[in-house]
Amino acid sequence: MKFSALVVVVADKDEEAAIEVAKNAGAGSVTILHGRSIGLEEKKVFFGLTLEENVSALLFILPRKVSLKVMRALRQAFDLDNPDNVGYAFTIPLSHVAGLDTQELHHFEDDIKTML
Repeated sequence: MKFSALVVVVADKDEEAAIEVAKNAGAGSVTILHGRSIGLEEKKVFFGLTLEENVSALLFILPRKVSLKVMRALRQAFDLDNPDNVGYAFTIPLSHVAGLDTQELHHFEDDIKTML
């Protein structure tokens, strides 16, 4: 089975909703990283404090077919193609993967069988 890493960056406020959309589309476990979004333009300053948007980076390790399905669902749910929205998603092909839960692997196999 070939795997991809799906990385989805969304506003902190959308983190739980994004995880729910991903799970409904077939994703299993997720690793969540928190950070700040710093773009090319200067951020707003209010009383000397820079207002930066907090974001969550969601990292999923998924079979390639499942990762495309999950990414499609997240693109629609959070309008990721709109440049005015905070968020983006991308996949990275993986050549070696270790440490995945065997129960989750069986779940993925069943999902892929139903897709075919």
